[in-house]
Order: sequence, then structure tokens, then C-alpha cells
Amino acid sequence: MTIAAAAPRDYLVRPWAGTWVRDLALIGGAVALTALLAQVSIPVPGSPVPVTGQTLAVVLVGATMGLRRGVAAMGAYVLLGGLGLPIYSDGAGGVAVVVGPTGGYLLGFILAAAVMGHLAERGWDRTPLRTLALGLTGQVLVFAVGVPWLALVAGFGPAEAIAAGFTPFIVGGLVKGAIAGMLVPAAWRVVRRGQRPAEQG
Repeated sequence: MTIAAAAPRDYLVRPWAGTWVRDLALIGGAVALTALLAQVSIPVPGSPVPVTGQTLAVVLVGATMGLRRGVAAMGAYVLLGGLGLPIYSDGAGGVAVVVGPTGGYLLGFILAAAVMGHLAERGWDRTPLRTLALGLTGQVLVFAVGVPWLALVAGFGPAEAIAAGFTPFIVGGLVKGAIAGMLVPAAWRVVRRGQRPAEQG
């Protein structure tokens, strides 16, 4: 029994998906990866939002797991952290984080996973340049939710919110996009090599 109907197009982890056990393992692994990278956290002076590895995890999940499983993974991450598990940055957890200044970024993870998963199923994750564009798109979507949320919760004006919640993260976003641009197409090459003998046989 599958978690949902099969995706209309291919995505990287599809050969390992397809049953409840496999899907839950993939989703659990994605949650664990996001929680692990969330602990890579660097404070930003003057901003309640730290630089973390979370968005790299979101990019990798969105680019490899397809729409449904990517959304399930990021939704599970936000839900479990909101229930109190210490899986957000700096070991934080609880509803106060979700409704606090960084909560919009967490909700943006779900949107980013949905859009990236949809595009990945349609081939945006096959080449370095397209995967870079895919990763940057996902991160822009995270900020598109996170920055207005930050402005609302912290009482910042638009310019102040952009300065505190977007500008310090531009370089890191480019680096994370570049990492995804190298890793995901390389993983596709490995998967294709592994599939050839079965296809020929």
C-alpha cells in the first residue's frame, strides 16, 4: 500500500519509495536530516533569525523526494517540532517557536518542498544549472513566507524585515543552491548506472 498515488513523473528516491514502510523510512530520514542540519546555527547580529543548515535540508528533500513525500517530510518536521521535540535550530521546539519570529520560515519549508517536488518530478533536478535554479527557487519561497511573518511578529517595517530576515542569508543561499546543484545530478548518475543492468536484463 502506498502513501499516495504514484507521482506523474520521476524523482530521485522513487526506486526506494512505494510502500508504507519505505515511505515512512524516507520521511523519517528527511526529518532527521533537517533536524541535524538545524543544529548548524550561526547567530546574526540584530536579527532573531540565525543562519542554519535547515534550508539546505529543505532543498535536498524538495529536490529528491517528489511533491507528496517532500511535503509530508517537511510537514512532519514542523509538526513534531511544534509538539515539543527539540529538532529546531539550537535544539528548540514547541508551539512558541512556530508562532514566533522564525515560524514563517518553518511554514515556508512546506511550501518550498511542494513547489520543488513538483518541479523535480518534471526534470528540474537532472542538471547542475537547473538544480541550482530549483534550489534557489525553494529558498526564495521560504523567505517569501518567512520575511513577512517576521515583520508581522517582530513589528518590523518592510526594509527592516528584509535587512534582518533576508539580506544576511543571500550568500549562504547561493552556496546551498550550489551544493544541491552538485549533489543531486551526481546522485541521478549513480541511480541511472544502477538501473541499467536491470533494464538490460
